[in-house]
Amino acid sequence: MAQKNAKQVETLEHIPATEHGAGFPPFQKDTFASQLLWLAITFVALYLLMSRIALPRVGSILEARRKQIEGDLAQAERFKAQSDEAIAVYEKALADARNRAQATASETREKTLAEGEAARKALDATLNSKIAEAEKSIAERRAAAMRNVQAIAAEAATAIVERLVGISPVKSDVESAVAEVLKA
Repeated sequence: MAQKNAKQVETLEHIPATEHGAGFPPFQKDTFASQLLWLAITFVALYLLMSRIALPRVGSILEARRKQIEGDLAQAERFKAQSDEAIAVYEKALADARNRAQATASETREKTLAEGEAARKALDATLNSKIAEAEKSIAERRAAAMRNVQAIAAEAATAIVERLVGISPVKSDVESAVAEVLKA
């Protein structure tokens, strides 16, 4: 590798001179001043071209983009404010709906309880009247049964006395005796 580099250096040293002189033209002393002049002229021309034409266009493009971004941000803020307002309205409507639903549920519950209570009272009144009628009927049947028992007891007592004594007792005496025994 070192031999290869050495050969390349030798070949560079043996470059034949051109008709303009020997070596690389920008480094020649006799053309250096004209190159500096053309460099200054080109630099001034490019500077003027850039400062008068290109940079104002780029600046206007950047300004337009800045304004568009500011406008978009302002519009986004307006949309955010509108959405926040819409959310607030929605939440208020939702809260109102919940309150109305709760009030309706409470009203319905109270109405149903009142109707149930009225129905229960009506049923209690109906049942109480039926119970009173049943008690009256039971009392009448008991009284009838007691009269029947009294009559049967009087007949049985009459039959027992006739069998034991052999004479027939007075019916009124037997009935009064049975009534006294049943009262006690």
